[in-house]
Amino acid sequence: QSCCTISSRGGVASCLACGSQACKRFKREFGQCANPLRCSRKYASFARELALGNLNMKWIFPFPTLPSEDDLSELNQLSDAVGRFFDEKVDSKKMDEEGKFDPEVVQGLKDLGLFGMQIPVEYGGLGLNNVQYARVAEELSSDAAVTVMLAAHQAIGLKGILIAGSEEQKMEYLPKLATGEWAAAFCLTEPSSGSDAASIQSKAHLSDDGQHWVLNGEKIWITNGGFADVMTVFAKTKVMDVNDEVKEKVTAFIVERKFGGVSSGKPEDKLGIRASNTCAVSFVDTHIPVKNVLGEVGGGFKIAMNILNSGRFSMGTTVAGQLKRLITLASEYANQRTQFGKKLAEFELIQEKIFNMAMQAYAMESMAYMTAGQMDIMDSNGEPQDCSIEAAMVKIYSSECAWSSVSECLQIFGGLGYMKDFPYERMLRDSRILLIFEGTNEILRLYVALASLQYAGAKLQQRLKAFKAGSMREKLTAISDQFKEEWYLKTVRNYSKTKSWLDPSLIPMGEMLEESTLLYRRRVYQMLRKYGKKIQDQQLVLKILADSAIQIYGMTAVLSRCNKSLILGLRNADHERALAVAFVKKTYRDNYLIMSQLAQVNYDDYYIMQRKVSNDLMEERRYLCPHPLEVTH
Repeated sequence: QSCCTISSRGGVASCLACGSQACKRFKREFGQCANPLRCSRKYASFARELALGNLNMKWIFPFPTLPSEDDLSELNQLSDAVGRFFDEKVDSKKMDEEGKFDPEVVQGLKDLGLFGMQIPVEYGGLGLNNVQYARVAEELSSDAAVTVMLAAHQAIGLKGILIAGSEEQKMEYLPKLATGEWAAAFCLTEPSSGSDAASIQSKAHLSDDGQHWVLNGEKIWITNGGFADVMTVFAKTKVMDVNDEVKEKVTAFIVERKFGGVSSGKPEDKLGIRASNTCAVSFVDTHIPVKNVLGEVGGGFKIAMNILNSGRFSMGTTVAGQLKRLITLASEYANQRTQFGKKLAEFELIQEKIFNMAMQAYAMESMAYMTAGQMDIMDSNGEPQDCSIEAAMVKIYSSECAWSSVSECLQIFGGLGYMKDFPYERMLRDSRILLIFEGTNEILRLYVALASLQYAGAKLQQRLKAFKAGSMREKLTAISDQFKEEWYLKTVRNYSKTKSWLDPSLIPMGEMLEESTLLYRRRVYQMLRKYGKKIQDQQLVLKILADSAIQIYGMTAVLSRCNKSLILGLRNADHERALAVAFVKKTYRDNYLIMSQLAQVNYDDYYIMQRKVSNDLMEERRYLCPHPLEVTH
């Protein structure tokens, strides 16, 4: 199968996606890129292929694991040590009340090497890959404020140096950042720009002698901003484009506090993660050596997005670690508390809450490790795969499940859960930020949908070119007939692609996954045909498509993980199978309900009314319905 579009230039055929070249004979005989593996890795991903109705097995089977038992043993030793440290040394209640970290806790984190988890060994770090980092993140979830502080330092603060820094920059900064001698921060958000990162107002200009960039601007809500020694800062700079026109583009800088002109505001008084330091950081005529430009001048926006995209997946294992502890606490309490002559554990409504928490923890854990495994496989080959859509899916699902699950856990504890003497109200407050930072869930949903639609639209254009004759309507009709035929083979003749790799007990679940994928592809095609390029303005449609994609990715990850457990005969595999089957069946039903919203009659009826009411409320800026007591007989 052709993996990309090829154009002929001179005597060679060039792949428009990856730039690979081959003679025209290669193109004529094989009809594909000369280097299809490289091309597919650069532009395809499992999530993008879903929009085409494809379940790409090379990315989901087998489920990721560590190379050897020795690697697993070493990782368990590290994670166990981190878990013991939090159990014995970290007083989360005290730090929450005081709004600051215990110095001994911070020193303990340094001693464990947790400031350099993903920094390569040659620069003084632990050199953990993404799967290993995700495992340690489970233990860090014992205290949300500590998790946020380390994530701000490592997942985003110094990440730019790792992915875009020169060897000189890495040698200069990473060793001190790995030991915790220096702390890092990520400075992007400004008073006038939050999710719209491209609209930042901070500016930097080259000094007269050409030796420094002079930075001016203010950043807000910067985690670690009060004490960070090194910051990745983004500012607008003037750049000459290909047309010799001067434009302002975002540039990334490595800024040391000791450069001067750097000041931090007072710590913010927050709802949750109160011990973590969050403040404004101002830069006034801060002189930055030209060697401290990160990447290329004008290439900062891409670096910022790559930094944020690369760290989101770990939220899945962090939240899963928290939920697993909550399940233990809630189960113990339910078996001790007696009401109406029965233990709480015997009531079905309490059992339902525990079940939902376990099911969500299993799903987000599966999604997170599948994503981490994909990232590690591509990294080992020197061609990092773009897993930004998958990472965004994990972040959306895990953050929303955290909020609902912690709330349900508090409900199990009743009045006790509401009291500050117990940790549940603090955990509820801490979990609320997950839906906001590292990209709000609303923005990420738009990203998931639009990135998938863009890929599907490009493939659709290639498919249309395959029809040499006929009008556009005739071509679209022909493609629609092909989709219907595929749907017929799947639903009527029971043709399945998953039978060859799933355990027999999971095959019915695999068929549900395939049906959901084909239905998602069908809706993607319908929305592209209906709206064309204007689809980017249909945010309600995009939200529905994103939710469907997230559910399909969750089903896939759960089946891949459960399949491995059944094949290897891991302990509690039958329990895992029951959990996986329940999740897939529930998600299958939910997905059909979501997709039904895009049916013409349902969408037009409901969302027209929604838009009318919303516009009325926004225009009047108040609740418009008359008070019920105004109506009298």
